[in-house]
Amino acid sequence: MKQLAGLKKIISGYGSCLVAFSGGVDSTFLLKVASLVLPRGEILAVTADSSTYPGEELLFSKNIAKRLGVRHKIIKTSELKDKRFISNPINRCYYCKKELFKKLKKIAGAYKLNYVLDASNLTDEFDFRPGDIAKKELKIRSPLVEARLAKEDIRRLSKKLGLVTWDKPSLACLASRIPYGTQISRKLLNRVNRCENYLKRIGFRQVRLRHYNELCRIEVLSKDIPLLINKRQQVVNRLKKFGYDCVTVDLEGYRTGSMNLGKYARKNR
Repeated sequence: MKQLAGLKKIISGYGSCLVAFSGGVDSTFLLKVASLVLPRGEILAVTADSSTYPGEELLFSKNIAKRLGVRHKIIKTSELKDKRFISNPINRCYYCKKELFKKLKKIAGAYKLNYVLDASNLTDEFDFRPGDIAKKELKIRSPLVEARLAKEDIRRLSKKLGLVTWDKPSLACLASRIPYGTQISRKLLNRVNRCENYLKRIGFRQVRLRHYNELCRIEVLSKDIPLLINKRQQVVNRLKKFGYDCVTVDLEGYRTGSMNLGKYARKNR
């Protein structure tokens, strides 16, 4: 448990903190550890209510914060009012994170909390994340990175701590399903979310639906591809009702940040 001890030491040194809390694996682990080393009155979890995240995750975050006995605040974000964000450039994530972190910094000041923490981990550093620039500009701390914790470390330690999120599927902004340059809208985000919810209901825990106008590309875990093929006809029928003319399966399976692997993303990095 050396890694956990190191993380506790880092967080205790902050004195007080605001945790950007999504209810996912990483932020739940971060909030739990903060609650172990800091007085409850010196911690505030803040969750963003946004069209870019599934609505059910908001309810989940409320339940987790309550279970951990931590103060919890929900704020509205308005990235869909930002023309720079909805035009979906290669650095789209920067505009979203800049707005969020500015709000969190303001709240931290009002509550007299020393730092704003985000739950980025060591594994995230291998992906393309322009939002990290906003994090550096606003001096947001990432204790999981400071403690050199990767995703699998966090899952392992979460299980030891008895967190129900230890094996929760990875979350990501719904905008990450849309190719750079394709305009983002609430209607499109809802469409992607409805499709993914349907796929989860029929048995796929980890799933991504990548949108390409009339075509969609489904990613599930490699071991689940045979099940998806077996359910081929019902999946095609349902997703066509959601507006897709062509439904495809990605034979490489689910992987984080696959929209960052195309020619357009590589050229603009």
